[in-house]
Amino acid sequence: MTTFPTLSDKRAIEEGPVLAPKFDRDGLVTCIATDAKTGELLMVAHMNAESLKRSIETGEAWYWSRSRGELWHKGDTSGQVQTIVEMRVDCDQDALWIKVEVGGDGGCCHTHRRSCFYRSVPLRDAAGAALTFA
Repeated sequence: MTTFPTLSDKRAIEEGPVLAPKFDRDGLVTCIATDAKTGELLMVAHMNAESLKRSIETGEAWYWSRSRGELWHKGDTSGQVQTIVEMRVDCDQDALWIKVEVGGDGGCCHTHRRSCFYRSVPLRDAAGAALTFA
């Protein structure tokens, strides 16, 4: 089992040099992937301790597939390997941001699109009124 340190001191978590990800109750941390050159948002996935360790060690993105319940090396079957150019952790260490270069055809989404974020959500109706939900 791969382990990362657990920090309880808020200052150490927010300002210290130690990577101590705050995994959720399922042992996961959210990871946002963007294009290293353009900044385009490509995808959001999750990492567990093992996939984070492999990502750091290999320089390629590894994730935890919640639907399959297994490690997932991005691009292993599609050729869309994500080479990590930079990895950042947020202030309370419960989210990661990786800037990547994408191999293969450059896509990231299983729908064969470049980005998983290809749909817009309307915030106003046709008359310009803000949408509300019951």
